[in-house]
Amino acid sequence: MTPEKKYKNLLDSLKKMKRVVIAFSGGVDSTFLLKAATLSGLGEILAVTGQSESLPEQELSFTKEIAGSFNVKHKIIVTEELKDNNYAENPPDRCYYCKKELFTRLSDIASRENYLYVLDGTNADDIHDRRPGRQASVENNVKSPLLDAGLNKKEIRKISRDLGLPTWDKPATPCLSSRFPYGHKITAEGLLRVDRAEAFIREFGIKELRVRSHSNAARIEVHPEDFAKLTEDTAREKIVNFLRSLGYENITLDLRGFRSGSSNEFIEKNKE
Repeated sequence: MTPEKKYKNLLDSLKKMKRVVIAFSGGVDSTFLLKAATLSGLGEILAVTGQSESLPEQELSFTKEIAGSFNVKHKIIVTEELKDNNYAENPPDRCYYCKKELFTRLSDIASRENYLYVLDGTNADDIHDRRPGRQASVENNVKSPLLDAGLNKKEIRKISRDLGLPTWDKPATPCLSSRFPYGHKITAEGLLRVDRAEAFIREFGIKELRVRSHSNAARIEVHPEDFAKLTEDTAREKIVNFLRSLGYENITLDLRGFRSGSSNEFIEKNKE
């Protein structure tokens, strides 16, 4: 089936839903879903963003901007996954507890305000990846229209570009908790430190990066073509000084380069 046919099927399915709550993170998938919902002709849309210490500050601002540009109702709720030790202790299924908190809250909103469905941006590629949070969506009867339409990430980016969405080439932006090795306790202070470190490094023209936090060490992942931007003397000195001011004693550049989901390498290694 062509991407265009899948997209038409998506619009048709959304229109039948009439009143929906959409889990809106501001990423490629949820932005595309929200835009498609506005174009489908369904009755009423409520975009909801979960705000917590694990959401980068710039991402929260972005959700407000996008929802405003789409002229849809947007609600920001404060989620409290850090109060759940099952999450804060940072096990490999940490994402399940985060999504459980979010989707439980969204389901409550939908029930209280008479919305018929809660939707998320799961796409057809996600079912082939390790996604502990998927179970939480199933338990809360969250619908995944992009998955149901068979749309994968590449197709979503292409149609997003055709629609003029600013997210069509946006890098993945997983929650800040993903920067910590499994088993390393997640704290509000640690999340803020990572957020500030990444925001500072972005100022050197880096579009996609991770600062992996290992206690008092920061391991910086960027694409190899960006290495020179960070190792130039002036930039290197500024980055080292700033990250040391945050409490990092050892600052390293990972020569393997940027790898989305590199925390999962530990899990895969131990399966061998």
